[in-house]
Amino acid sequence: MRLYLDTADPVDWEYLMPTGAFYGITTNPLLISQLGLNYGEIVWEEMVSKAADLGAKELHIQTYGDVNNALSFGKHIYDLGRSLDIDCVIKIPFTLEGILLSRKIKEIGAKILMTACYEPKQMITACALKADYVAPYFGRMMDEGLDAMAHMKVIEKISRKSTCVPVVASLRNVQQLTDLAAIGHNCFTISPDVARDLFGSKFTDAATIAFETTTKGGKL
Repeated sequence: MRLYLDTADPVDWEYLMPTGAFYGITTNPLLISQLGLNYGEIVWEEMVSKAADLGAKELHIQTYGDVNNALSFGKHIYDLGRSLDIDCVIKIPFTLEGILLSRKIKEIGAKILMTACYEPKQMITACALKADYVAPYFGRMMDEGLDAMAHMKVIEKISRKSTCVPVVASLRNVQQLTDLAAIGHNCFTISPDVARDLFGSKFTDAATIAFETTTKGGKL
């Protein structure tokens, strides 16, 4: 099982990465904009360095701009990762332009993730591209009225005979994560809110209080 922390906020990184539950961190332009920042002005060396210092094995960063800019950006991010001892995975939107870009990014040696996957047929494309990862948007599938669970069952089945790993994204709650894990998915990127819910249980909290009370001379 692999979990990734889906946020660009370093405060969340500092709070949740020390749990040891996360293999890495994922980001995208929307998460950056939610912090009031301009994607093109981010000092990526600082972001990559911080992720590495906090123990992330991978940091997933999305390309942007035209093909030339995206390729240059991808190479810069890949080189930063190599210099700071962390795998920087290049996220590429699942458009025709992104598909054409993916081969060029692979050629520089970087791992790639095809992002914004909504349909099982895109899993077939990701496998053909020899992508390292694909990001199915579970919650957004539901928003679009698609049969998200049926799609995820097919994606999981296709993945069994491929090296392309689905990193399930756009999860709205822990129940969705649990349901998807039950059908075989084992790689998820989750928001800080979902992470806090995953790590907490009111029943465990109550039992722990009872244990502590007992050690102080109380009764169970």
